[in-house]
Amino acid sequence: MALDKITQVSGRGVYVPGNDIDTDRIIPARFMKCVTFDGLGEFLFFDVRHTPEGKPTGHPIDRPEHKGAKILLSGANFGCGSSREHAPQAIHKAGFRAMIAENFAEIFFGNSTTLGIPCVNASREDIAKVAAAIAANPALEVTVDVAALEVRFGADKIKVTQRETARDALVNGRWDAIGELLDGVPAVKATAAKLPYLAA
Repeated sequence: MALDKITQVSGRGVYVPGNDIDTDRIIPARFMKCVTFDGLGEFLFFDVRHTPEGKPTGHPIDRPEHKGAKILLSGANFGCGSSREHAPQAIHKAGFRAMIAENFAEIFFGNSTTLGIPCVNASREDIAKVAAAIAANPALEVTVDVAALEVRFGADKIKVTQRETARDALVNGRWDAIGELLDGVPAVKATAAKLPYLAA
């Protein structure tokens, strides 16, 4: 089961403004009773997408022009708070495949990377440029180029950064440790067969 090499992600973008967006805002705790992560996408940002009475608030990801967006943009310290794995899972299940922010909370960043979601850092000014371009043309294709460490949108581009270990894992298809272990099963069995103390 070879993992995909994630060198770039392209699609429409949506800007969710704000700093310190924590994992409880990303996926409220009451939705974490699931046995699997399936279906978590519909509860992404639930409490800010709805009033206490359950009426839509017009959150960016619910706007018709942003339906199907694959690139999520936000501010500083995205994914802070609790280390719940459900937060990046909800983002993934909602269809997002890359994130751009000023920076990311450490555990959230790691959990996202192991799902194959590139999280790249950009300056506040550059994020504002991309957000403005998306606001002017919601159909604009945005490309997060992990290999080149840049984000392209229309005729423009910005430079981004990413921890080199995560970048290397993504572009070389080594972003899921469990997947790597499963890939190594034949080699483990071959080695075990040669060990006399494991012979039946």
